[in-house]
Amino acid sequence: MPVHDELRLHEFLLLEGAQAGLSWLTILRKRTAYASAFAGFDPEKVARFGARQMTRLLHDEGIVRNRLKLEAAVGNAKAFLAVQQSFGSFDAYIWRFVGGRPVQNRWRALREVPASTPQSDAMSKDLKQRGFKFVGTTICYAFMQAVGMVNDHLTDCYRWTELAAGG
Repeated sequence: MPVHDELRLHEFLLLEGAQAGLSWLTILRKRTAYASAFAGFDPEKVARFGARQMTRLLHDEGIVRNRLKLEAAVGNAKAFLAVQQSFGSFDAYIWRFVGGRPVQNRWRALREVPASTPQSDAMSKDLKQRGFKFVGTTICYAFMQAVGMVNDHLTDCYRWTELAAGG
């Protein structure tokens, strides 16, 4: 489903970065712990995390304790706020990569679903230029799928039809 809520967009961005190199199921199982560890995914609060919070995160067994990913989450929150300042909202910024509307793909088999697209390439490049980390093109495409920027349900799935109809 298309997501336009700022907190949810920040949540998905943070979780996609945490997922890098791991299974999505691993991160989903830790989602509640991430919400607790990262102040309900509030980018303003996360952006203010300092050394004490970083030490707490590194000892939190409920999340992935990778220093680079944790530092990226804090840095990305700061960059997220900068994007909001520049574009009025992160939503306005991020949805421009798909022209403001979900891309309606027509995949018949899972093997057809790409790991990246020209849109995710452009998003990745632009996010990196703005200081974001753990935002490679594959992570960006997974983010696009998660927030409904692309409809990658297979055409024989009832959700494809619902989403294609504006669902």
